[in-house]
Amino acid sequence: MLWIGIAVLIVILDQLTKVLVLGSFQHGQGLALTSFFNLVRVHNPGAAFSFLSDAGGWQRWFFTGIGLAASVFIVYLLRSHPGQRLFCLALTCILGGAVGNVIDRMLHGYVVDFLDFYWGDWHFPAFNVADAGISVGAALLILDEILRVRRGR
Repeated sequence: MLWIGIAVLIVILDQLTKVLVLGSFQHGQGLALTSFFNLVRVHNPGAAFSFLSDAGGWQRWFFTGIGLAASVFIVYLLRSHPGQRLFCLALTCILGGAVGNVIDRMLHGYVVDFLDFYWGDWHFPAFNVADAGISVGAALLILDEILRVRRGR
């Protein structure tokens, strides 16, 4: 299935970049590349924006379970809607990102983040390729719904 292949590519790119970061940086270490972007090694035991990062450890398995359940549901949706290309692409991006972060949680107990964008003293929370896939997928889901509603008028 084409969509699963694309999700696998996202997972491979995500894990490859994380291996490079883990091998090149110590925890907390970074490298300034531009006036608005750093590579930095950050460990996030929580979810998006470090939600529940200090919850004591149970969140590792909670978020792993959510990621696995979401992945199964997404595969079901991909099989149920094969003709909806934009919808399937959106789900594929989310699937690749979810699996990439589940792998981190299972291997390390945290997600490895390394992309640090900032403006002045304000830093957007560090993220990774998997997070970018999830974000792109969410944006594509919104676009798909807007286009679907417009077609229905």
